[in-house]
This record gives sequence, C-alpha cells and structure tokens, in this order.
Amino acid sequence: MHTQAKPPWKASTSVLICYADSVIETDRTSLPLLRQLLDGPLSSLSSIVHVLPFWRSSSDGGFAISSHDELEPRFGDWEDLAALSRGRLLMADLVLNHVSASHPWVHQCLQDEEPGRSCILQASPDPCWSDVVRPRSSPLISRLAGRTGSKHVWTTFGPDQVDLNWQEPEVLRHFNRLMQRLFSHGVGWLRLDAVGYVWKEPFTSCIHRPQAHAIVEVLRLLQKAHYPAGAVVTETNVPEAENLSYLQSGREAHLAYNFPLPPLLLEASQSERCDLLNRWLAGWPNLPDGTNLLNFSASHDGVGLRPLEGLMDQPRLLQLLAGCEQRGGLISHRRLSDGTEVPYEINISWWSAMADPGRDPTRWQRERFLLSQRFKLALPGVPAFYLPALLAAPNDTARFQASGHRRDLNRPQFKAATLQHQLQDPEQDASSNIAQLQYAMGQRANLPALEPDAPMRVLSTGRSDLVILERGLAHARLWAIHNFSSTRQSLVLASLWDASTPQEWIDHLNPAGTVKTERQLELEPFGVYWISNR
Repeated sequence: MHTQAKPPWKASTSVLICYADSVIETDRTSLPLLRQLLDGPLSSLSSIVHVLPFWRSSSDGGFAISSHDELEPRFGDWEDLAALSRGRLLMADLVLNHVSASHPWVHQCLQDEEPGRSCILQASPDPCWSDVVRPRSSPLISRLAGRTGSKHVWTTFGPDQVDLNWQEPEVLRHFNRLMQRLFSHGVGWLRLDAVGYVWKEPFTSCIHRPQAHAIVEVLRLLQKAHYPAGAVVTETNVPEAENLSYLQSGREAHLAYNFPLPPLLLEASQSERCDLLNRWLAGWPNLPDGTNLLNFSASHDGVGLRPLEGLMDQPRLLQLLAGCEQRGGLISHRRLSDGTEVPYEINISWWSAMADPGRDPTRWQRERFLLSQRFKLALPGVPAFYLPALLAAPNDTARFQASGHRRDLNRPQFKAATLQHQLQDPEQDASSNIAQLQYAMGQRANLPALEPDAPMRVLSTGRSDLVILERGLAHARLWAIHNFSSTRQSLVLASLWDASTPQEWIDHLNPAGTVKTERQLELEPFGVYWISNR
C-alpha cells in the first residue's frame, strides 16, 4: 500500500471556494478586493483558497478557457494572484477535458495547423459513441466551420467547450508547463476538473477509462516533483464507487470531493430525517494512507444527484426536488444514451435551501445552515466552505434571468462596500455565520479527535433524528452530536460511554470549556455538540 508520512492537511485546514470576482467595485480589479476580504474576517476559514478559473474565458463561469497565458483583465494579473497567496495556499483548476471554442488550439485545428490540429479531439457522429455517459443534454459532437471546411469536434460539456486529445503528448507537456507557472504564483493544490471524461475510446462509456487514472497518476508525479507540499484533488460528480476509484490505489489523488455528502445533508436538513445520512455514514470508506475526502455542501456547481444512485429511493428523491423547487431552486437534467432526460443536479443557493417551508422562511434557517456547516467539521477529511453560502446569499434570480444559466442562481457577486457594512454588523446572517464557524474551526484545530485522519464510529445507525459520531481513540475521543429535528430532545450520555467512564464532561461548542456533570444533554433544535470527557 502506498503511504505518505505527512499528508498536506491538518485539523486547522479548510478550503474556501470562491470566484476571482466574488467581490466587486467599480473601476477596480477584483483579486485585490478578494484579498482584503480574506485577510480580514475570513482569515481563519481560508487556509486554502480555491479560486475558480481566473483565466480569460468565454463561458461556463470560467471553465471555457480561452487562454492559459492571461488572466481575465477585470480580475487582475499574475502578480495579483501571487499577492492573494500570501499567508495562505491557493487551489486552482486544471480544466483537463476541454478548452473554449475561442482557444488558439481550436483556431489552429480549423486551419489545419499544429499544434491545434493534433491537440483538439476530432470525431464524427457514429454509433460507436452510443454508450458515452453524458453530463449534459447538449450534442456530444459539434460541427465548427474553418478555412478548409467544417470539422466535427468532441464537445462533452457543450459547443463552446471543445475536448482535448490526450493521446497527443503536447497536451500533457502544455499542462506540465501550466502547473509550473501556477506553483510559482502561490498555487499549491490542484483541482482536476471533470477528470473522468478525459479519455475516449469507441464502444465504451468514455468515462473513468484506465488511461484517465494513469493521467491522474502522472499529474501527481509532476506535482510532487515541482511542489511536494501540495495536493491533487479529483472532481468527479458520479456515483460513490466511481468517485472513490481515484483514491484507492494511493498513487492518484490526495483528496476527492465527497459528492454524496451535499445531497444527503440537504435532504436530511429539509426533511428532518437523517436515516439515509446515518446509513451512508456507517459505510464510510477505508482509504489508503495519505488520502482522504474533501467534505463540502455548497459549491459553485449545483447539488449533484448522480452520487445518490443506490443511496436514495425515487419517492425521497422526488420530495427533495420538490422541496428545493418550493424554495426557489431549479432542476437541471442530463441525457441518457436512449435519449431520456433525467435530473442531474439541483440549482439553488445553500442559504435558500436551508429556508423553512412554512410562512416564515427564516424560521430555523440560520440554525439549519450552521448545523450543515458544523457537520462537515466533525467528519474525517478536509472541510470546504463556499463563500456565497457563508455570506448567506439567497438565490440570485436576477443573475439567472439575465444569463439564462441555472447555475447562476448560486453564483452571486458582492459589492465591496455593502459587504463590508454587513460584516461589521454582528446581527447580520453573514457576520453571525462567519463568527460561529470561525469559533468552531478554532476548537477543531485543538482537538486531536477531529484530526482529518482520526478514526470515526457511527453511534446513531438506525436513527432518523440524530447523527452521533465518535471520533478518535481511547482518552482522546470526542462525540459529535447533531439534532436534525426542529424539536428539543434529551440524550442520555450513558448511551455514549460505559459506566466506568468519568462523569465529568465538556462541550467544546456551547460554550467551550465549561465542565458539566449532568447525566443527560438537552439538544436544541438543529443543535450541534462536541462532547468529550474531562
């Protein structure tokens, strides 16, 4: 088994996900504005900052990259990116599967010039591609017009995102050069975007091919050679076993996005039933040394539904979809090989998703939200926060209506002056969220039981009201208790530890450090408690 003596994370490590232009101000580039925010109230929640694609792009929130040499001018330049990394590490996307239709390689391909002619994946519509797994409903093959006539190119994610030909060595050489430039500007962690799709073969599903795994392994070796303290993170929004396949050898990714967590956590928070969440937690995977999971809820994408395959039945799924639509969300679909369209992801802001379905949407909203975020901190692995969720951003219906892109419901921008005012007011949801989670992260950093690689045992299997997790071993154990209901409950503490265990205990969250001797714990609605023996 592959081992790594010192993984590049610890209990104080967390990832903050944000766009380069999350914070805006007229006549100013956005990266310096983001730096001001991160250096201030968000400093303890951003030891790793995932800045979503910052290069020149033509669409898809930056994921249709037009040039790997230049940043989008309204964001800033390479020096602004390096400045953002001071005091923290950055995580950047390697968008391996495709480039924008406006990328120089595509223009070269259409003019029969190298290297574009070899680096762009050309393929004609053919029955040999009938088994391809699709993430979108757009055409798999697109025809583009060029100087010497039209050409058919592969477009997994849409006509403005043209797939690369990874059989051409220049593609790997290009990304190796790009990695070195990123490392020299403060990037230490690499997110391999949609890496499962990079290798195509006729009469296959064209996802998770052995060559795709080999590419991840090669990229990790290159990363180790240039920046050994960094990490490679795979992003594969697919069923759980497929997602974990990038960790199992111990030679590929350091971390994989924990994709079943967001939909299961969302469903439990809305339905107040955590039976499915408990059942899933009880099957937590045993991973090779030096690997782990990135635990997230909200992100810049929708809440993926493919990871629920085998974990949630159709009636519960339909209730989840209806509950999100009731809260202003939308459902995006993908097309199967037989032409059928099925739900693929939920597009909704995490803050709106935590709203109450009754007359008062704010009832328990803050409590539900904090439960969902603290829950990640109790799990093995590395927690990740999405900036708009921390800032209590509701569905951005104006942005969606302007663009027509459903994911824009959850991709808001914040005016710098307005945001500064909100964060100075402790009564604002954004200010309260950040203060509560800063406190929790501070406690987590000093609790050995909550180290990312510490063992976990689920004590609430079969329950639908509580999730109780035991972390750590022997005298360093901690019990993380989560009330997923809107009613107060009592928990007899003897059910957690045996009679020989000392009866004095401490709750590290509410407030920390107070020694208690009560034999039962009163749980507030959507309350979270980190209990350890004195």
